[in-house]
Amino acid sequence: MTLHHVEVWVPDLDRAAVSWGWLLGELGYEVYQDWPGGRSWRPAAGGTYIVVERSPDLAGEEHNRCAPGLNHLAFAVGDRQKVDQVTTSAPAHGWRLMFADQHPYAGGPEHYAAYLENDDGYEVELIAT
Repeated sequence: MTLHHVEVWVPDLDRAAVSWGWLLGELGYEVYQDWPGGRSWRPAAGGTYIVVERSPDLAGEEHNRCAPGLNHLAFAVGDRQKVDQVTTSAPAHGWRLMFADQHPYAGGPEHYAAYLENDDGYEVELIAT
């Protein structure tokens, strides 16, 4: 059994498609589905896909990663060089480095990772494996 997909409801689909699209592209994902209310990406080899959607049923306009619900998505991205490359490019694509004073060891001395947050407050963790 495996995770089939993750669906993230967003307040601004165009903004989300830019930031998530760039990040997922950097991580080897390709556009999988595209419709007026959303877009999805999946790894080139197939597998678990990620959806961003502006649902008509959205109850609020802000995501709070510290509230009950999803805190972040964590991606195993390969080596440290890939973590660094994506982290360096991220600000130009709507992502900012979190915990900069502890980077790249914010998760502990044996855990090389970057924690990024986009303009809508969604967090991702990029882990060197």
